[in-house]
Amino acid sequence: MGKIAWVTDSTAFIDEELANHPDVYTVPMVIYFGEDEYLDGVNITKEQFQKLLVESEIPPKTSQPSVGTFAELYNQLAQNYDQIVSIHLSSHLSGTVSSSQQAAKLVDIPVTTIDTKTLSYPLTAMLKTAIKLVNEGHSIEEVERKLDDMVNKSELYVLIGSLEQLHRSGRMTSVQKVLGSLLQIKPIIAIKDGKLDVAEKVRTEKKVFQRMLELFDDAFNRGTVKELYLLYGREEEQTFSIKQKIKETYPNLKVGAYPISTTISVHAGLDTVGLAWFNE
Repeated sequence: MGKIAWVTDSTAFIDEELANHPDVYTVPMVIYFGEDEYLDGVNITKEQFQKLLVESEIPPKTSQPSVGTFAELYNQLAQNYDQIVSIHLSSHLSGTVSSSQQAAKLVDIPVTTIDTKTLSYPLTAMLKTAIKLVNEGHSIEEVERKLDDMVNKSELYVLIGSLEQLHRSGRMTSVQKVLGSLLQIKPIIAIKDGKLDVAEKVRTEKKVFQRMLELFDDAFNRGTVKELYLLYGREEEQTFSIKQKIKETYPNLKVGAYPISTTISVHAGLDTVGLAWFNE
């Protein structure tokens, strides 16, 4: 199999383990405020983004890494590695998978691009699983099959922090946005087969999270969920309070709280919060 380089994008949560891994590389998404361009996680912090979001009259936009960016990285990696496995957020939410696939045709090193059909920490979990499987001696084909199985067992529900930002980004139709604002409806957004889908509509924020916990409880009771991922935008104190309550209800469950990336905040809003898990 040879030496493998692992590549992901900045919508994944890069924890200390991955940040210190010598064979893991992250390609940043691009964030625009008007003519100003920033690389997610490179030259803009979450705090700087929040400040710009409040002060800027122009709503931010994002762009996937270019084919050239991927090709440049892949050519560099070709000097020290035998192959590349590039694992990215859903192709239905970004053109990142496509950029990687196109770049793969331009370089001499073999590149396997995997569409996780998810984002944030579930993407991180899939990357870690892939690395673990290869370390245990599994082939890349076996890794692909395992990740495809994880896609089918993944559930992710989100309370969007800003319907306005989601609408501006083109991820929500005008009708859905107007209904949400006029009727004070709080939609629970699910990622199904890599696409955003309005799973349910609830009247208040408190009821949204209560309903998301009910959805998790259903999954927990019908299977063996080993870990719950709590995803959040900026409300760390509130998030860790929720985490503590979940731990009290499910004392034997592993619960992790993970911030969403700046790129995701551009589309979903700073106050976004979500629950995600894999059904074993």
